[in-house]
Amino acid sequence: MRPTSSLDGKSWDGMVVIASGVSWDDTWLSEKHLALELSRWAPVLFVDPPVSWLTPLRKPQLRATLSEPRLRLVRPGIARLTPLAPPGVSRPMLRDVANAATRRAIRLAVQRLGGDVAALVVASLDPLLDACPARLRVMYGTDDWVSGGSLMGISTTWMERREDDQLRRADKVVAVSPTLAERWSSRARSVTVIPNGCDAEGFAATDATPPAVDVRLPGPIAGFIGHMSARIDLGLVDAVAQTGHSVLLVGPRQLTFDPGRLDALLALPNVQWTGPRPFGDLPAYMRHVTVGLTPYTDSAFNRSSFPLKTLEYLAAGRAAVVTDLPSARSLPEDLVVRCSGADSFARATVAALEAPPDADLSRRRREFAQTQSWSARAADFARLLELRVPPAPLGKGADVGG
Repeated sequence: MRPTSSLDGKSWDGMVVIASGVSWDDTWLSEKHLALELSRWAPVLFVDPPVSWLTPLRKPQLRATLSEPRLRLVRPGIARLTPLAPPGVSRPMLRDVANAATRRAIRLAVQRLGGDVAALVVASLDPLLDACPARLRVMYGTDDWVSGGSLMGISTTWMERREDDQLRRADKVVAVSPTLAERWSSRARSVTVIPNGCDAEGFAATDATPPAVDVRLPGPIAGFIGHMSARIDLGLVDAVAQTGHSVLLVGPRQLTFDPGRLDALLALPNVQWTGPRPFGDLPAYMRHVTVGLTPYTDSAFNRSSFPLKTLEYLAAGRAAVVTDLPSARSLPEDLVVRCSGADSFARATVAALEAPPDADLSRRRREFAQTQSWSARAADFARLLELRVPPAPLGKGADVGG
């Protein structure tokens, strides 16, 4: 008889454990999208980063996680685990304590769910690949964490050691970009490129969605939907704002990110910042946008990334003006405008804002985004994890060896 879970009375054999780099209640990033889609083929245990009683002071949106059960169902086929840790987990000794507590929490959660683990997927450099027995141990490279760590003041030497160890321990490695895969290929057994996807269906309904009522800017509007952090080149956004056109910014703000310059930008009468908004509300804000902006800095971190936001603009049928980075060069030239420098970025944005509507072009943007959906990406991932999936390929992953 197949074992059943004490949580929902169903079998959790063949589960996929996803140790995420971001909480389920935080910004919707790759891990959550992947978990939702993979649950079509296997039960999923989604593991939050550990939280302490101080976490809500920094991230108020996570306050409820402290009062909820550590292990709970969030929807059929998906369980969520939130490990507890002492405050100050960025400090070396406490970091080790938090990692040990997380490994133990995962092991106990798997035991309670009662099934075996088809794959343990770790989307960070935390040493969790040995957290529980699993047929496959997978490192999911959603970002260049070493470069990202340097932006946050974390020791590059320590991050490089963690990266080497993670690559060595993983049976398989997934990278979101060829740039990242090439950097890892000589140190891993195998690396497969599976780029980020988008909620193509959700954003395709943008024009049928009632517009957000709190947007006060006149159209046409250039919009940025995402996290305002050190990844963003404020000079590009400011150059667009200086043309006099409306600029809408939707998403959270990193408090340490160039506050003087960002405050000056937000003070302009033609610029509006809404603050963070729930993922499900984003089509209502996209409804106001004529041109979507991806104004990334030309950094090592961004060169290894694959931004979700550009695909979301295309899924909504919107024009997209993007920094000329490797990931942008993988997108069709007739669907996005790649730019280098503030003047070029501003001119391209103005041209797109002032262009007459083109229904055929909007349709082709949406159709392309459908091929880049999270369901397609999850199908690629499921095949990599050796899950049973439909035989017709929905996407394409690229092996680069190891």
